[in-house]
Amino acid sequence: MTCGRALTPYSAEAALAVIREHAGLRGPLLPVLHALVKTFGYLDPSAVPLVAAELNLSRADVHGVVTFYHDFRTTPAATHEIRICRAEACQSVGGEALVASASAKLGVPVGSTQGPIALTEVFCLGLCGLAPAAQIDGQPVGRLDQSQLAGLIDGLQASTA
Repeated sequence: MTCGRALTPYSAEAALAVIREHAGLRGPLLPVLHALVKTFGYLDPSAVPLVAAELNLSRADVHGVVTFYHDFRTTPAATHEIRICRAEACQSVGGEALVASASAKLGVPVGSTQGPIALTEVFCLGLCGLAPAAQIDGQPVGRLDQSQLAGLIDGLQASTA
């Protein structure tokens, strides 16, 4: 999610500059990967061999870290992200209906990054007392119902039109 921040278009040259800037750190792999995501908005798969070569690691080691952590997306992020809680407290008061409603309104399945709005699920936002909960572009929203969520989606869609 870009949240209005201008990102650098990916190129191998720009990626190498970011990698080399962080390569001298102790345990540089995670800081390098985070810096690449911060710079480009995602971790281009072609950066994996560059990171491996510059840090003297195997491609498999770098790939394993990239695929283990959810923070390291390998495709450009959507402009907006809706994260709906699927933990027990939220499920018990309508979380499943929120997911179905959002999926139907957006016309995409949960987990999709198609289009300008990504719909994802999380398994706890720590807002159990305000269930059902979601996170809209990083901002928590509690006691959410289908009507409120529809209004939030309309606002996001209007901002990307």
